[in-house]
Amino acid sequence: MIGPVLQALWSHWRWHRVQLATLLAGIALATGLWSAVQAINAEARASYDRANAQLGLGQLDELIHPSGRIPLATYVALRRSGWQVAAVLDGRIDAGGRSVRLMGVDMVSYPALPALADPQGNPPAPESVLTPPGRLFATPDLAARLSERRDLPPILTSTALPPDLVLTDIGTAETLLGQSGSLTRLVLLPDQPRARPPLDQVAPDLRRRGPDSRIDTARLTDSFHLNLSAFGLLSFAVGLFIVHGTVGLAFAQRRGMVRTLRALGVPLATLSRLMLAELVVFALIGGTLGLVLGHLLAGALLPDVAATLRGLYGAPVQGQLHLRPGWAAAGLAMAVGGTILASGQALWRLARLPLLAAPGVQAWRRGTDHRTSALTGLFVCAAGIAAYSLFDGLVAGFVLLGGILTGSALLLPMLVSTALRVFGRRARKPVTQWVWADMQAQLPGLSLALMALLLALAANIGVGTMVSSFRLTFLGWLDQRLVSELYVTAEDSDQGRQIQAWLEPRAEAVLPIRNVELPHETGPLFLYGIVDHPTYREHWPLISGAPDAWDTLFRGEGILINEQLARRADLWPGDRLPLAPGMALTIAGVYSDYGNPTGQAIVAMDLFDQIAPEAENRRFGIRIDPSQASPLADALRTRFDLGPGAVVPQAAVKAQSRAIFEKTFVVTSALNVLTLGVAGFAMFTSLLTLWTQRLPQIAPIWALGLTRSRLAALELLRSVVLAALTAFLALPLGLVLAWVLLSVINVQAFGWRLPMFLFPWAWVQLFVLTAIAALLAAALPAWRLRRVPPADLLRVFANER
Repeated sequence: MIGPVLQALWSHWRWHRVQLATLLAGIALATGLWSAVQAINAEARASYDRANAQLGLGQLDELIHPSGRIPLATYVALRRSGWQVAAVLDGRIDAGGRSVRLMGVDMVSYPALPALADPQGNPPAPESVLTPPGRLFATPDLAARLSERRDLPPILTSTALPPDLVLTDIGTAETLLGQSGSLTRLVLLPDQPRARPPLDQVAPDLRRRGPDSRIDTARLTDSFHLNLSAFGLLSFAVGLFIVHGTVGLAFAQRRGMVRTLRALGVPLATLSRLMLAELVVFALIGGTLGLVLGHLLAGALLPDVAATLRGLYGAPVQGQLHLRPGWAAAGLAMAVGGTILASGQALWRLARLPLLAAPGVQAWRRGTDHRTSALTGLFVCAAGIAAYSLFDGLVAGFVLLGGILTGSALLLPMLVSTALRVFGRRARKPVTQWVWADMQAQLPGLSLALMALLLALAANIGVGTMVSSFRLTFLGWLDQRLVSELYVTAEDSDQGRQIQAWLEPRAEAVLPIRNVELPHETGPLFLYGIVDHPTYREHWPLISGAPDAWDTLFRGEGILINEQLARRADLWPGDRLPLAPGMALTIAGVYSDYGNPTGQAIVAMDLFDQIAPEAENRRFGIRIDPSQASPLADALRTRFDLGPGAVVPQAAVKAQSRAIFEKTFVVTSALNVLTLGVAGFAMFTSLLTLWTQRLPQIAPIWALGLTRSRLAALELLRSVVLAALTAFLALPLGLVLAWVLLSVINVQAFGWRLPMFLFPWAWVQLFVLTAIAALLAAALPAWRLRRVPPADLLRVFANER
């Protein structure tokens, strides 16, 4: 009995191949967009884990000093007292215009150095690493960048290193960084002798830091990956609208088959299980196609994601994609689960059908109640708002976002139906009245496609507004911050002092750029020291602070912090920020610091020298007449034999910052376009699968005198009008979405709040694209209607409907 039933069920798809293709395409698109996002996230997280696992990074306890520097004498005292520690010196060097981390370690005692062994397991020769000029270890890509510098020791490649790390012996690092006599941190080795004096006796200034107390890259970037996952889930939901509509129509069209099979003795339970198995098979086929599509899409987007994560968080992510069973299995599971979820209503109705009263297509949809959908939508919106009001954090923000989007989508059919009724009442001509009434009659069949279009348009408007607002704010902020005409980097602090003395009579101002990394409960805190100059007062806007904040700062009585630190630690003007044992400064103001993932603070230079007297003095901003900038840069290079990257004009710094920024949201922009494309396809499939059901409504109008060409034109007009109504309703929803992204999600994810700007011209362009998509979606059904034989229209009056 099972075999004939399966043949009967398959016969429907043989006769409706376009419907089958639509179903598989809907599953593939939904799975493809979702699996692409998951593949990108999985690759990024694998890079984080690999970076932490290699060389034992982040796996052992460490000893740190509040100033960020540990005197060499302290290290010697610990070793002599029996403490087994490995010295580490961290810094930054330039690699082909990109700042990378240089890590100098004690090659004799540092753990996990077997990671540097060659493929045969042979470690590097100690004499080449420990004796001048030393050796640098880097990944092949990074080694290619470093090879452009002639002042570096020989470079050895290793695939066991993170992509943004250069490893070397600590003596070589001291030479390259110009820092001798101090260390950044000490790594506690696993095997410590029992008979050793307490730490507070040997080195009372040091603090022990465990792996869990650090803010690792994976936790820092969780917000970014949650953003991507939310976008992927939205795209997945839009694709499921296609599946839901296609499956519902297919079940309705097989009403006669179901009635016949049940009359022949096939149990309803058996029929339901076979249809469910049929859907699972289609889900696996469509899901497999979606995985292939997702892998291609992820491979195209991953380089931009890697650039985004490096630019926003300094996260070490490679731009290469690997096939991982985890996201592939998750993609197939989502495809099967999503298909069953999208088909649940149709299966539930099938299980409740009376034996001889299977309804037709129109009756199948008659159960759709716009009022119930609207009430559910209002409840979902209220639940999202209540969740955000009661809880805090990024997840609560996404619950608010999901509640507003889902509730608005459920409200859409009622709103569109109300608008169509209003227009229909105002119509005077019979054909116009019929057009409005016909649109309302077809709304149940098109409501899911319109919901998908609403979500896609709202996402485009919301994310587009956020990205454009960020662009305007960021570019204006760059113009304010990067005001020095030249930026100079010396080879070491001694040369820096020579450059500073040489520049003072030749420039309007020489502004040292000195900083030190301090530990803080929210993550690394970079403390900067600045001199009293109008450049800072005029070009560093404060988002919070007293009018005399700068005077307080330069008197050494206060400190300025960036917005990220203020929001993460809940520190605002009047609060106190501890910097070292026995030293805490009152916060005088908070300044904006867009694009920076870490906490930052500013103190007067005299106070900075007390906190970190050994901090390097290598970088400077030079204020000079712009017309004299190029001659001065040439003179600097000649006088001190500086490389091309050591003296950088302001325009070059801005161009590099803009280039990093432009990569930042390219992924969300691409997903925006793809989501809109899927929504347009959903509308196309709905119109295409429904057009044959239109014949009973169109045939009487044709018989009354309207030509097929006129009816086809009205079909195109109907599609555009419904899309225009949806776009009109999507505009306020998109603006609400933009506000949530800027004021809620962005603050929780990145730590800064952005002003909201409006871009009406972008909305006009989006609405034009929507109208074009609606015309394309209705083109094939309209063309079929225009060419439908008159005999098919006449046959409508002969059939029992």
